[in-house]
Amino acid sequence: MNGGKFRVGLIQMRSSCTPAQNIDAAAKMIGKAKNGGADYVLTPEMTNIYESSRERLFASIMPEENDPTLATLRELARTLGIHVHLGSLAVKASLDKAANRSFLIDRRGEIVARYDKIHLFDVDLKGGESYRESRSYRPGELGVVCDLPWGRLGLTICYDLRFPALYRALAEAGATFLAIPSAFTRQTGEVHWHVLMRARAIENGSFVFAAAQGGDHENGRSTFGHSLVVDPWGRVIAEGGIEPGVIFADVDPAEVATARGRIPSLQHGRRFEILEPMAEPAHLHLVGGEA
Repeated sequence: MNGGKFRVGLIQMRSSCTPAQNIDAAAKMIGKAKNGGADYVLTPEMTNIYESSRERLFASIMPEENDPTLATLRELARTLGIHVHLGSLAVKASLDKAANRSFLIDRRGEIVARYDKIHLFDVDLKGGESYRESRSYRPGELGVVCDLPWGRLGLTICYDLRFPALYRALAEAGATFLAIPSAFTRQTGEVHWHVLMRARAIENGSFVFAAAQGGDHENGRSTFGHSLVVDPWGRVIAEGGIEPGVIFADVDPAEVATARGRIPSLQHGRRFEILEPMAEPAHLHLVGGEA
């Protein structure tokens, strides 16, 4: 599938703990993206709420069918006639667990794909910064691809970025675009954000779309920003800063075939097994002459 060139609009946000504020901010920027010619718009992880307290989170979020952000932005996608990809929303999945769920909405306002974040961020960083996403969220179990008019999209979220096998599986399933909406920490983003995004693009000969949260949030967290579009050869073709805004990039899907033709690693991948370790490495035997 290749429907010709199209324009991507990445929405960079600084989501608060109040969903109503975030709905308003996202809707305004999606409108700006449409006015700027975007055909596909991606918002970041945690578009509807960026809340670190489990208690306050569950007091604010709704099941998918009652979520006001999803309802509002579905209608906006229909009104504007564009594809709106909600990078993720926190939605109530059960009495004690939420889902970190991505929604791809088509031009009619219909949900055409859902993806629940597979890899949950349970990490202790220097300076006492700690994250335990699994306390509040349940992990997804399925990789998801969905067809856009211009090619096939693989859906992922933030910490998934560090697990390249997921992206290879999506590429092998036909994904030519990889969505990685994020709320990357400032600490890790400063050293890993660009190199990992470029690596996922290069390894799979795919475009990467990464809308991000950026700046100092009211819950005390700091996110890295720098929303990115990376081409299949690993070149950054659009980048945001720290402040909220819309980042545009013109995308030519034909570049995927060109990159994969130059380095056809998707065709060269092989399945393999790992040998059980030997008692002593073979290269240590008879080194330098007689034993």
